[in-house]
Amino acid sequence: MRPARETAPTDLQTIPRMPPWVTSARAETPEDVAFLSGAALAHLHLVLARNTTPQALLRERLALRAAEACVAFAGRSERAGALRDALTFVPDGASPGPAGEVWLAWRRAVDRPLSVRTLHRALPDLDAACIADWRDAGQGAPLARAATVLETVLQARPRSEAAALILADAALAEALGWDHLVPLLAASLKRADLRQRGEALRLVCHRAVTASAIDAHRLAADLGRRAARLREVAPKLRAKGAAEAVEMFLTRDAVAPSALPLPDRAARRLCDRLVALGAVRELSGRDTFRLYGV
Repeated sequence: MRPARETAPTDLQTIPRMPPWVTSARAETPEDVAFLSGAALAHLHLVLARNTTPQALLRERLALRAAEACVAFAGRSERAGALRDALTFVPDGASPGPAGEVWLAWRRAVDRPLSVRTLHRALPDLDAACIADWRDAGQGAPLARAATVLETVLQARPRSEAAALILADAALAEALGWDHLVPLLAASLKRADLRQRGEALRLVCHRAVTASAIDAHRLAADLGRRAARLREVAPKLRAKGAAEAVEMFLTRDAVAPSALPLPDRAARRLCDRLVALGAVRELSGRDTFRLYGV
């Protein structure tokens, strides 16, 4: 079951703010840590239910952060810009490289409704039956289930941090009744945290989810404002294919002009106009091979 959608009001100012006792509290005991993670998740649940939250775009941005973290866990230096390039500019049929494969796995994990098939598409090197078994390894409350899945997968495949974290986030999302995976664990965990076991691992997972839920709330509010601006200027766009292009910007982390459903020159002009209107940003910082996003 997915969070029930609110139909009114839709004003961005009505997005509930994360309570300051969640964002500023310093929990010391395991009970307090668990309470804060539950409060942060409950608040994020409300935000994810709102019409003003661009769901697919939010998931992709969170997936990019998770991919950055997993690439770092593997001892690699690629960051967001390099990961975007790895998937956007790789020739058809060519491998995007180890870091690009991690980003591709996270993108696929959040792209479709949560299922064993979706997870196997994201993690094709894993047997579907193993994915199903690992996903159901956890018991109890949502974070306890996610931590158990994380520990189980890492014990079986110690160097498969991305796979373990994807499956742990999948277990968390299912326990919370979300229909898509929302990446929360990886971005706020440290490499040393992944060596923890049992209660110690559950504790670091509680802390990580609290931090990531707070960040996801801020990101959702920011993307909601930016998406509203893009929808506001969309009627001013006269180019054929502009409506489809706008939808791509509302659902993808980054878009190259060549991917838009317009001739090359028209696509570049549309991107420049959207930047001038304050509706999208140029993400690469380059003069050529540019990427744009909300």
